[in-house]
Amino acid sequence: MKLTAPLLLLTLLNSVRGATIAAPAAKPTQFITLDIVNAPLAPDGFPRIGVLANGTLPGPPIVATKGQTLVIKVNNKLTNDTMRLSTSINFDGLFIDSNNIFNEGSPFVTTCPVGPGESYTYTQSSPTTGSFWYHSQLSVQAGDGLRGTLIIYDPDDPLRHLYDVDDASTVLTLIDWWHNTSTSSLASYLATQIIPVSDTGLFNARGRYNGGPEVEFAAVSVVLGKRYRFRLVSLSIRGNFIVSIDNHTMTVIETDGVATVPHEVNILNIHAGQRYSLVVTANQPVGNYWINAFIDGGNPAHNLLLNPGILRYKGAPDEEPQTPMTAGPTGADAVMLNEWELVPLVPIPAPEPDFNLTFRTFMPAGITQWEINNISYVPPSVPTLVRVLNGETEEKDFNLTENTFLFPANKAIQIEIIEEAAINEGHPFHLHGMNFWVVKSNGSDIVNTVNPIRRDVVITGSGNIILRFRTDRPGPWSFHCHILYHFAAGLGSVIGVQFDEVGKIVHPTEAWEQLCPAYHALPVSEQ
Repeated sequence: MKLTAPLLLLTLLNSVRGATIAAPAAKPTQFITLDIVNAPLAPDGFPRIGVLANGTLPGPPIVATKGQTLVIKVNNKLTNDTMRLSTSINFDGLFIDSNNIFNEGSPFVTTCPVGPGESYTYTQSSPTTGSFWYHSQLSVQAGDGLRGTLIIYDPDDPLRHLYDVDDASTVLTLIDWWHNTSTSSLASYLATQIIPVSDTGLFNARGRYNGGPEVEFAAVSVVLGKRYRFRLVSLSIRGNFIVSIDNHTMTVIETDGVATVPHEVNILNIHAGQRYSLVVTANQPVGNYWINAFIDGGNPAHNLLLNPGILRYKGAPDEEPQTPMTAGPTGADAVMLNEWELVPLVPIPAPEPDFNLTFRTFMPAGITQWEINNISYVPPSVPTLVRVLNGETEEKDFNLTENTFLFPANKAIQIEIIEEAAINEGHPFHLHGMNFWVVKSNGSDIVNTVNPIRRDVVITGSGNIILRFRTDRPGPWSFHCHILYHFAAGLGSVIGVQFDEVGKIVHPTEAWEQLCPAYHALPVSEQ
């Protein structure tokens, strides 16, 4: 059957709609299959081929209950050689046990990528609950679409009394989207120092771009009088979104998987990789209201900047709101979320540091290369974990460009990050495997060691920020900018914890041990 243009567009748009992968709470183990494929999609009406989990954008939601073990089989079925053909999946925010660190998914830190035609099974068991996500960690491949949500529900959520609805319909996603492939965008960035601006911002996998068709915006259904826990997940790899809902307030109750003392705002800035749970009460007259998602620092030549969804009350007409789109409340009407005002529901004082580090981020003139303390991270060909298991456990065993910092067990580390670039980029730094205490946030002079927020992605800025964490989890843990273009250009490091103990507790499977030989045997075009 020959598809007409409208039918082809509808077919491509439907390809972004995935089915929820859910697990009955009674089952201790949940088995999931992700087929990584090249498939057509057009979330903003522009048709292209993507790198997608089970053919959808976002990938199928992974849903679990506290205490469940996730067994996730990844089948690499990629064939389009205009994009990366290998892949590696990371599960952001999960506190994977040290003895299972080989399933952590960080290429060239804890594993080698999975080559085309190959499969690998990641086993994930984590004590954490909350809102997380999974994505390709290989270069900037996530920009081609390999990203999805991962929600772990807590049957005993201490904040359960604050909301009535918390299900698949209340998981909200934000995506920065490019019409070009990630490989061509990265090549352009490395050649010009100009980071590619996304063509579109997507709310729940729908959006519009300049000159494009009027794709129907995604609508979120609510019932008058009910309270909704919206899990806002940034699946972004570069852009940050400023989010608000016309005529409604939002009460923050979770930050990157950490339950938070309820904090009411009406506008917030969410950066690449960050997640918030927001309680919103449907207490306005029945109608349609804009959910505003403004890409900060975007370019109207590429995208519309305003990337809305629709909050649609039951009984309201199936139409767009009659009010104009905006960037949200401004001036005296704006109650912005300030990170330093967030307090964990279970406060834990930040430990006094045993070691103090200063990270100075910088981009030299004339070259696309980000540096931490004058070192641009270059991933080794043999993953850090492989080498640690082979007995390389001292600082002298690692090249300077690996930017690896070694620490003994059970110590408190303080890292002060200072932005020294000529242009303030606002780097969302992400620590794998654990949270950090945000002792000093960007935009504030407050130093809080009593009850600071704990999270795994924090934004830097024109001043300095101060983070602390404990070395309680042996292994190599990636610590990098979650703008994946910056990470690919060197803005990363490895936090090495108690390397002399890793070999005693980490016993990888034969399947993991075969990943590196198989990957290194591939021609460069298939890596």
